Parts: sequence; C-alpha cells; structure tokens
Amino acid sequence: MRYAIYTLGCKVNQYESQAMEQILTDLGHEEVDLAADFDVCIINTCTVTAVADKKNRNVIRRLKKLHPQAVIAVCGCYSQLKPDEVRALGVDVVSGSAGREAFLQMVLSTAKDRAPRVDVDRALERRTFELLPAGGLAARTRAMLKVQDGCQNFCTYCVIPFARGPVRSMPLEQALCEVERLKQAGYREIVLTGIEVASWGRDLPGQPGFARLVDAVCSAVPEIRIRLGSLEPRIIDEDFCSLLAGHKNLCPHFHLSMQSGCDTVLRRMGRRYDTARYLQSVRLLQASFPGCAVTTDMIVAFPGETEEEFAQSLAFIRRCGFAQMHIFPYSRRPGTAADRMDGHLPNAVKEARSKAAIAVAEELNLAYRKAMIGSVQQVLLEEPAGAYDTGHAPNSIRVYCPGTGDHNVIVPIRITGLYEDGLLGERIEAESSGSAGQTQ
Repeated sequence: MRYAIYTLGCKVNQYESQAMEQILTDLGHEEVDLAADFDVCIINTCTVTAVADKKNRNVIRRLKKLHPQAVIAVCGCYSQLKPDEVRALGVDVVSGSAGREAFLQMVLSTAKDRAPRVDVDRALERRTFELLPAGGLAARTRAMLKVQDGCQNFCTYCVIPFARGPVRSMPLEQALCEVERLKQAGYREIVLTGIEVASWGRDLPGQPGFARLVDAVCSAVPEIRIRLGSLEPRIIDEDFCSLLAGHKNLCPHFHLSMQSGCDTVLRRMGRRYDTARYLQSVRLLQASFPGCAVTTDMIVAFPGETEEEFAQSLAFIRRCGFAQMHIFPYSRRPGTAADRMDGHLPNAVKEARSKAAIAVAEELNLAYRKAMIGSVQQVLLEEPAGAYDTGHAPNSIRVYCPGTGDHNVIVPIRITGLYEDGLLGERIEAESSGSAGQTQ
C-alpha cells in the first residue's frame, strides 16, 4: 500500500505522524509524497483556532478532489471534537486524538474493503499514556519525543483539554529508553514535547517534576541536543535553573506560554500567573542561560480587551525582550467560557492589533539576531537552501552558511550578518564538530 500523511498543528501532531509513518513502514507499506499517487491519505488535524478548523476542512476537500480513488482517513483534535462534521465531508475513516495503532488498523481494513469506519473515544475519560515509536523515517536530523499528553488547565478560550483529555505522562524509564534508541538511530537533536509538557509527572508515583525528567534525559545522552517544548512559566524557578544550567546539551531556547502581558486580561483568560511572576521566570532564564532565546505566544483582542490593556501588553513584551513571538488574534471557540463573555471585538480591531503586535515582535527579533553577530554558534545543518546549507543554532535561530551538502552534522559557524529569516555565517574549521554544545 502506498500512503501519504498531511500533518497540521503542533509538535505533538508531528510526533504522532512520525510514529504512524514508522508503524506503517515497519508493516511494509510505502510512504510517498502528497503530490504522488497513493492508496491512502492520512490527515492529522488541529483545532486550536477557528482558522485551524477551516484549514482542516480545506485540506480534506482538496485532497479528496485531487485523489478521488484514495482512502481519506482523518485523525487528530479536530476530528476528536467534531467527528460528524468530518464524516459529512465524505471521509472514509474518522478517529480522534488517541489510539493511533487502532486507527491505523481501521485504515488498513478500509483500504481492503472500502467500508467507512468511525471510532472516536471520550477524551476526558482517558487515564493512560499511549506509547508510540518516536523518530519516524530516516534522513531527519531532529526527532520529536512526546513525553506527556493532555491538559487540565481549562483556560477560558481553549478547547484542547476537551480534545486531549487529562494529563498522562510517559514513565521516566521509558523516556530514557526512547532517547537512547533515538541516539542509536542517528538523531542529533531530540525535542521533548507534550500538550502541556511542564505538567509531566503529575500522574506518576511520587509526582516527579518536569525538571527531573530533563535532567535525566540530558545526562543520559550528553552528545545529543535536548530541546524543550512550550513551558508553563510557573515551572521556571531557581531549582529548575540550578538543576539544568550545567547541561551543555540543553538548548538555550525556552518557549514560555504567555498569551497576554496584561494582568486583567490574564485573569479573564483563566491563566494561573500574573505578569510579575512571568517576568520573574524570564529573568531567571536570562541570568541562568546567558544569551538564551525566550520565545512566546500572544493572543490579541481577547473579549473585552481595551486599548489600555493592549498597550500594557505591548509594553510588557518589550520588557521581556523576546527573541521570537507568535501572534494570534483571538478566535471564538463554541463551548468555552470566553465564547460566552461580553465584549467580543470586531475583525478590524483584531487585524489592527495583530499588526501592531507583530511589528513589535519583529523589532525584538531583529534586535536579538543582531546581538548574535560575531558569536560562534554550533549549528545543526539540516537542509540546503539554494547556494547555502541551513540549520538551527542551539537557541533555535536559523543560520545559513555556504553550501557543501552537509546534513545532520553540527558545525561551528561564526555569525557575520543578518540574512532573510535568520543569520548568515561562515564555517571556522574544515571539519564538522560532533559537539552538542551551546553558543560560544
């Protein structure tokens, strides 16, 4: 069977798609490009915003039109919450955000008998962590490792807890086995990810903290870069920083979930910190990991957000000095508390505030990249880009250097200037380095 996979959404979805690739390939099936002819197309969906839902539907319709003879199988958060809506699009197999191996068995059965199948569980009743093979197929430099699933924060704007269920964690021993296997497979970087990865361990005996997992993983594979997924800011304290600052293979890139830089908006969002606590986390990271990149997400035009509240947010992100930001206009999600709030703002306001926030984010990103000029970065080369090889520095900034076709190697590069979305540099020694080290 020839199959293709289309993945939308977060790093967890990327991990789960890679796991499905691995399972199908081990069974003898062939993965092909989406532009090729295939027997089955798996679409792994996202539902974090209304825009994501619209994109899911457009992808499903387009692939059905382009490949009318193929089995179209949909899984992920969108189909978890709206299975009937997905089935109405003429999809052959519908599953949710869990039970990936059972989903693949449904796909294989439908590929044989063409009988439609729908099987979506109740996410809020899940209690076990689904173990899947990490890494995906060869030729990749970076592996995702999902160590946690689910979220119990129930922020007022978010449907993800309903799509993913409560917190479940991969046991520490299993995580260490997985990172060793990924090392043996040749990966140079591993991203520890989850739906709310900082909550790792809350459901395990003794409730070990996330920092313990990171410490153990970094110690187990010191030659492999370890990168962290999005973090809840309250997890960053002096103990977190003192435990992890000594690991040279921990990438100095910390994505701290923020959403707003205004305390009154944070309270309406149901976030469990204020700007003072958030800024404390930022300063702890900047002091413990000099030169680190602190990145974040920000929602603008939340219901009831005034011009003054928005101005407070812009001033706050300047104080934090983020290396990079993702800006999202508020998206209504039926069934959430925020959807029932008063003060929903018109699209024109959302667009204007998005543009204003993006302008500040670009200004901060430019300042951060300029500060890197003259430094030496250990860059993991990943792919060619015209005449250049490209990859990422430990702080996640993209770096371009004159191309030699190198792939999956870490090389020291002196940064010489700005270039496109990242930085331009030159190699400072003829041979590539095996070090997973940080910025010099």
